[in-house]
Amino acid sequence: MFTFNEQQYQPNEKYYRKVQLPAGDLHVFAGDQLFEALDYKVFAMANNNLQIPDRLYMSYTPDVHVGVGTCIGTTAVWEAANGYVSPSIVGSDIGCGMRVHLTNLHRDDLQEVKLRRKLVKAIEKLLPSEEHARGHFSDIRLEHVLRKGLHGLPKKYIPDGYTPKKATSLTHVEHSKFAFDESHLDRLPEMYWHRSHRQLGTLGSGNHFAEIQAIEIHEDNRAIAEKWGLRDGQIIVMIHSGSRAWGGAVNQYGGSEIGKWMRSTGMGTADPRLIFAPLDSEAAAAYVHLMYSALNYAVTNRHLIAYAIREAFRDVCGSKFEMTTLYDLMHNYAWEETHDGTPLFVHRKGATRALPAQHPDNPEPYLATGHPALIPGSMGTSSYLMVGQPGGERNYYSICHGAGRIRSRSATKRLVTVDQFESSLRVGTADEIVVNQRMLESIIDESPQAYKDVDQIIESVVGAGLASVVAKCKPLASIKGV
Repeated sequence: MFTFNEQQYQPNEKYYRKVQLPAGDLHVFAGDQLFEALDYKVFAMANNNLQIPDRLYMSYTPDVHVGVGTCIGTTAVWEAANGYVSPSIVGSDIGCGMRVHLTNLHRDDLQEVKLRRKLVKAIEKLLPSEEHARGHFSDIRLEHVLRKGLHGLPKKYIPDGYTPKKATSLTHVEHSKFAFDESHLDRLPEMYWHRSHRQLGTLGSGNHFAEIQAIEIHEDNRAIAEKWGLRDGQIIVMIHSGSRAWGGAVNQYGGSEIGKWMRSTGMGTADPRLIFAPLDSEAAAAYVHLMYSALNYAVTNRHLIAYAIREAFRDVCGSKFEMTTLYDLMHNYAWEETHDGTPLFVHRKGATRALPAQHPDNPEPYLATGHPALIPGSMGTSSYLMVGQPGGERNYYSICHGAGRIRSRSATKRLVTVDQFESSLRVGTADEIVVNQRMLESIIDESPQAYKDVDQIIESVVGAGLASVVAKCKPLASIKGV
C-alpha cells in the first residue's frame, strides 16, 4: 500500500517542489499554503500514474484536485516514438477548454443591472442552458464538424469570413482543425451521432459557463495587452465548454477498448480506473484518432456558443455591436509536440499550454507576444488573461486551467447556504453579478466556496516563472448550464 510522508520532498523554490514518490518523481508547482492543503489522495493517484511505463515527466499545477484515474491539473509526457496514451490523463470531456471574445463595449455601457438582466435573457433564448436541451444549429452537418473542425462550418457561421483582413475566427485559435484517420468514426454507434448533433452550440452542465466580464490591464504587460487589442474597462465574453456527448462517447469507447488490451496483457495499477496503452497498439491508435475528432467538435462547439451570444448582444445593443475572437484553447487533450528537437506525446488534463513570445508553435498573430492563456476563476471571482514565460519550458509550458475544486459537489451543497452564495454574487447591489438561473440552489455546487482561491493559483504560476498576468477579468453576468 502506498504511503506519503511529508519528509519525502525537499522544497528548493517557494513555488516548486520535486516530490519523490515510490514510483518516481512528481513535480508540483504551488505555493506553501496550496501545497500544504493538498489531499493525500492526489499523491496516491500520482504514484499510480507514475507506474505507466516509459514516462519522461509528470507534474501538477497549483489548481490540482482529485479526478477519475488521474488528477485534474496533470501534465504527463512520453516520447512519441515509444510512448503511451491514457484516456484517464485526458479526461472524459475531451477538448474542454476556454474561449474569449473582445467587444466594442465598455464597462460603463453595462452599468445598469437591469440591462445586464436583459442581456442574460436574450442569451438564454439562443444558448440553451439545460443539460438535454437542443441547440439551434440543426442545419450544420455533424460529420463535417468532426472531420474538419471550424472549417466544416457553413460560411454564415463564420461572420468575419466576409472581411478577411479583420477575420480572427480561424486564425486566433490554438487549432482550427485536427487531421486524423476518418475511418475510425464508424466505430461509434448512431445514438451518439444523434445526441452530439443536437448538442452543437450548447454549454453543458457542471462548471461550464459563458460570462460577461470587464477587464483591468496589468501595468507590467500593458504593451502586450495593447497588441492584443485590449483596453481598460473593455467588455469581453469568456466561454468554458467542451465536446459534449461526442467526447463522452469517445472516452467510453476508447476506455473500453484500452481496458480490454490491459486485461489481455496483465498491465495495470492499484487503480482500475487508470487506463493506458502503448501508442503503437490498435486500441490506442483508435482512441487517438477519435480523440482528435472530439477536439474538432470542442473548438467548433465553443465557436457556435460565441456565435449565439453575439446574436443576442446584437438584439439588445444593436447592429454596430462587434465581437472578435481573442483566442480559443483547450485544457483536456493529448497530442504530439516537439521539445528540444524531440517529438513527444504530451497529455494535459486540466492544464493549459502557455507559450512565450517567439515560440514557433504560437499561431502567427501571436508569434511576437506569445498567445493569450485563458484562466477562469470561480463564479463571483475574477478570471485572468496570461501569457507564457520562457521559464515555462521546465514544465513543458503547462500552467493551471482555473481555480480547482476544494469541495465535492455534494459537500458544497451540504455546507454552503444560498445566503452565502448570494453574498458572493453581490445580489441586490449595483455590482450584482447577474446569473441566468433564477433558483441559486440549482447551481450552488458551483459557488466560489467550492473552489480554491484563484488569486493564490495565479500567484503560484507567476511566482514559479511559468506565465505572467496581462489582464484581470471581473464578472458582470454569468450564464450557467444545469
